[in-house]
Amino acid sequence: MSAYHFHVTQIKRSKGQSAVACAAYRSGEKLFSEYYGEVSDYTRKRGIIHTEILLPAHAPPEYYNRQALWNAVEKAEPHPKAQLAYSFDIALQNEFSVEENIALARRFY
Repeated sequence: MSAYHFHVTQIKRSKGQSAVACAAYRSGEKLFSEYYGEVSDYTRKRGIIHTEILLPAHAPPEYYNRQALWNAVEKAEPHPKAQLAYSFDIALQNEFSVEENIALARRFY
């Protein structure tokens, strides 16, 4: 039987969170935050099956670069109590293949 899970959290600067650091963690990449002047390196993190950036058609193409995208978010929201992003934690189905789960997640977009 499938177990369903969907959890949404906010990434908030007031909690000391960085959108760039969160993106680095979720993608298993090394990214530099211009706002904090820090590098977040999660290249040794295991278990990353797929990463992808989905943008609306009108978004600048440079935002397909994860570091550029999240640095732009941090720059656009300079307030110390800014809510920078939302994080969606979705349990996908073991009964589906990786490709089917990726397609299912894209439909959420």
